[in-house]
Amino acid sequence: MRGALVRLRRATGLPVAFGGLVESGRPQVRISELSGNATAALSSLAVVSGNGLGGKVVALARPCAVTDYSASRQISHEYDVAVAMEGLRSVLAVPVVVRRRVRGVLYGALRTAQPLGDRTLNAAVEAARDVEQALVARDEARALLTTVREPAAPSGAAWEQVREAHGALRALVQRVEDPALRDELLQVCGRLAGAALPADPARTSDLSPREVDVLACVAVGSTNAAAADRLGLRPETVKGYLRSAMRKLGAHTRWEAVVAARRAGVLP
Repeated sequence: MRGALVRLRRATGLPVAFGGLVESGRPQVRISELSGNATAALSSLAVVSGNGLGGKVVALARPCAVTDYSASRQISHEYDVAVAMEGLRSVLAVPVVVRRRVRGVLYGALRTAQPLGDRTLNAAVEAARDVEQALVARDEARALLTTVREPAAPSGAAWEQVREAHGALRALVQRVEDPALRDELLQVCGRLAGAALPADPARTSDLSPREVDVLACVAVGSTNAAAADRLGLRPETVKGYLRSAMRKLGAHTRWEAVVAARRAGVLP
């Protein structure tokens, strides 16, 4: 959210941007991030669905804008005091929508009463898309964490599920911006990698994180093209990482590299 707001201001020149997510189990958005604000008037403000500009956006699930917030007849005015304390006049708001559900709202604002054009609105929509992608990645990561948080030494087909989960987690790490969640994902990846066999000290390696990512994809049968798509890389880049990993592991084939990585304790 913070990064999206900064990018929105940079792309549009808007002096103020702010936003927040819908609170779990409650029909309201809590303003949690502000960029360019002069006061704390909007910080932690709870915007109820249907109320004010942001509440209207939550209710309708579409962007809305007003040229003069306090004088607008298009919205209700529960939050006029906070908006006036920050000195905002023209305000736009766009929804953050994930799987057809509004998960948050991004705002951009001017301290003068003038129309906000299509360029500004489009930039705000793009910023909201960035937040949506981050939320999708976070949701996927947390679902996988719930599935594999306590691996119970499976065998056979169950190990393939563990390996698939490990590969999915490695790929998701690259899309997650939340540092705490990234650390948790990497910790679980490490636990999964060491769950099958104790690492063989004679087989330790100096594989880079990206080399491990590629091997995790190879381990579940991905081609170079499929691994590239999963990791957001080019197939040639995947091939380069794979060659480097094979060299470090003393392997001559893709499968030998996977086996060596498992013995080194970097793959489950």
